[in-house]
Amino acid sequence: MSRKKFGEILLEDQLINNNQLNDALARQKTSKKPLGKILEEMDIILEEDIAKALSKQFGFPFARQIVRHKFSQSVLDIVEAETALAHLVFPLKLDGKTLYLAMANPLNMTLQSNLSFKLGLRIAPCVATPADIKAAIEKHYKNSVPATKEDRSWDILLVDNQELALSAAEAALIKEGFTIHKARNGMEGLKMAVQYQPNLIITEIAMPRMDGIELFKALQDNPALEDILVIAYTGKSAAEDEYKLLDMGFYDFIAKPINPVRLQARVKRAVRWRGCTKA
Repeated sequence: MSRKKFGEILLEDQLINNNQLNDALARQKTSKKPLGKILEEMDIILEEDIAKALSKQFGFPFARQIVRHKFSQSVLDIVEAETALAHLVFPLKLDGKTLYLAMANPLNMTLQSNLSFKLGLRIAPCVATPADIKAAIEKHYKNSVPATKEDRSWDILLVDNQELALSAAEAALIKEGFTIHKARNGMEGLKMAVQYQPNLIITEIAMPRMDGIELFKALQDNPALEDILVIAYTGKSAAEDEYKLLDMGFYDFIAKPINPVRLQARVKRAVRWRGCTKA
C-alpha cells in the first residue's frame, strides 16, 4: 500500500482545508521549503501538527513533552550538547545497541548515518517538535549548552546602494540596541551574511551587481544561511510587488521612503516571531 502524502494526512485530520492546501502547494512551486514549513509560515498549522503528521506518514514514534521526562546521565552523554543543539536531536533511550533519538527532522538520513557510524549504534528516529527538543536540551544538558544568538543582542545586516537610506535605517535601529552591519550591494551583502550570520537581513530590491531577489535566492541555496529572516524594502510599493516578494518567501515588506517608527516596529515584530528574549 502506498504511503499517504503529507497534505492528505492534514486534510484527514481536518487541520487544513483544500483551499489552504492548494495555496500552499502553489507557494511550494517557487520555494524549496517543505510543505509543512510553508503551512506553518502561513499560520495555518503548528509545529506539533507537522510532527504528528510525519509520525503518521512514516510510522515514526511521536516523542512529546520531552522536557518533563527524566534521563540518565549515561544516555545524555551519548550525544554531545553541541551536536544535539546544532542538529536538534535528543537521546531518549538506549536499548542494547539501539539509540532512540528524538529528531526535528527524522528524514535526515545523512545525519542518522553519520551518528550511527560515530557512536557505533543503530539509530531509531522518533519525531519531536523543534521547540520540545530545544527545551529538553536547555533543561537536561544545563550548563553544557553553548550560548546562541537568541541569548545575545540581534545582529542586523542592512543592504542598500543608497547611502542616505542606509544611514537612516542604521540610525533608527541603533536606537533600539541592535548591532548593525552595512553592505552597499547584494554581492557584498552575501559575503557579510556568510561572515556574520546575522539574525535578520533588510535589503533593497533594486541594486547593481546582485539585486535583493538574487541575494535572497543565494541565501536560500546556502544551508547555513537559509533560516535568516529577510525583509525587503523598496520604492516599488505596489500591491502586486509586495505580494510577489512575500510569496517568494521574504519575511516582510517595507515601502520606501523609510519611516523610522515603522522600521523599528517591523524589526521588533521579527524578534518576537523568533521568540527572542530581547522582545
